[in-house]
This record gives sequence, structure tokens and C-alpha cells, in this order.
Amino acid sequence: MLTVTSADGTEVRAIDEGRGPAIVVLHAGLDDGTQWGRVARLLAPRFRVVRVRRRQYRQDLVPPATMAQEAADVVAVAAALGGPALLVGHSSGGVAALESLLAAPDAFAGAVLYEPPVPLGPSLGGAASAVVEAALADGRPGRAMRVLFRDVVGLSPPVALLAALAVACHRPSRALVPHQVDDLLAIDALGDRMAAYAGIRVPVVLLGGERSPAHLGARLDALREAIPGARRVTLRREGHGAHLRASRAVADVIEAHADAVLGRQRS
Repeated sequence: MLTVTSADGTEVRAIDEGRGPAIVVLHAGLDDGTQWGRVARLLAPRFRVVRVRRRQYRQDLVPPATMAQEAADVVAVAAALGGPALLVGHSSGGVAALESLLAAPDAFAGAVLYEPPVPLGPSLGGAASAVVEAALADGRPGRAMRVLFRDVVGLSPPVALLAALAVACHRPSRALVPHQVDDLLAIDALGDRMAAYAGIRVPVVLLGGERSPAHLGARLDALREAIPGARRVTLRREGHGAHLRASRAVADVIEAHADAVLGRQRS
């Protein structure tokens, strides 16, 4: 476990494994970094893989957190690693990664961004955000997640219902539902940041799944247009959860980009 102190004095915790050039991973919602364990183990023989436990999902901290605070945490971790790192961000962790690249451009050699749901207008959730927030305030976390999965993530109504039921039946995930809502609101608060992301100058790979909701592909296309030199990579027959279902494929993409930007040769 790696611990460092963020700019506001908060202790930042990260799972630290492997040796070599550093890769910093920012997990998606409803997780604490453990879902990236398979990918981390595949990379650890050649790289030091640091999975930040995002403060938005820390049960021991008082939520909610802003994206600026999360970016400050990431910058603190990168500073402790002693050299430019490759930054990997998944879903909302990808949004935190983008904000980290802006906050400290010299701290990172490059980035792999796996379907970050960046707003393409005033907010990500739109009217659905208010419905999700109200459902949670009314003590209906299942409805909150069903609406979030259906109207924000873009799942079909039957699949959204099944996903919400799966979260409700899994105690660790259920405990993170309020944090997931806070995460949505934190992204909403950013608004459209494409003009700012156009200032990113490190090499960026934009990773997507062939079977992911179409709006995530549209957001990757917008990022490719905004970020100079950004490159799209699509995983065939995969969706938003390829880090679990196709860990080797995801690790290969990260490893190839790490070799390119950190000056290593693939073994």
C-alpha cells in the first residue's frame, strides 16, 4: 500500500505492486480499484502499477469529492513516484485522469483513457441527474441506479433493471451507490471541458469497446478531435467492462503505450 498526502492534507491510498516505470490507474465507479487487479497483475512483471483508491469512493472519508480534489490526489501520487508516469483512467476515473493531465502536465508521460464519460454539453446526466439524486434522497438506491444505468450509462431498460438489481444484491457495491451518485454530480459540475482538454500535449490513447453504448464512442470521438495526436483503439466484441472480461487485451494496450512513452522495449 502506498500512502501520500494530497494538497488539502487528505491521506491518499493506493495499491502498489510491481517494479519498473510507473503506471497509475484510476478506477471507474462502484469500485475501489480491486476490479483492475487482473490487469495490474499482468503489468506488474515489467511495471510498477499503482491503483489509486479514489477519494470519491472511500468509505472512511466524508463525500462528496470534486474532480479538482481527485486530480490533486493523483498529482500527489505521481510526485511520490519520482518521475513521469503513464496515467490510465476508466470511465469516471478517465475524467479524473483528464483533469489530472491539466493540473500537472509534466507529471505524466502519457495516458490511456478507457471511455471517460465527458460532458458534451452543460452536464453528463442532464435531467436524469436530478431524478437520480432525488431517488437516493428518498431512500430508493435501487431506483437511483436503475435510472442512472438507463438514462446516463445508456443501457436498455431491461438490462438497466438487471444491473441495478445486481448492485442491490452485492453488499460492497450497494454501499458505494451514494458515492456513484456523487461521482455523477461531480462530472456534471465540470460541464463541457473540450476546449481545456485541447491543451493536453502528452500522447493519449482513447480506448473503447465495440459493444459499448454508442454515446461513449461519440465522447471518444470528441476527445480525439480535441486532443492533438490522440489515437483511438477499439476492442472487438468488448464493452465497458473489458478490464474484467478481456484483461489481457486491455493490458496489452496499456503495455504498448507505456513502452512508447516511457522508453521501454516490449519483451
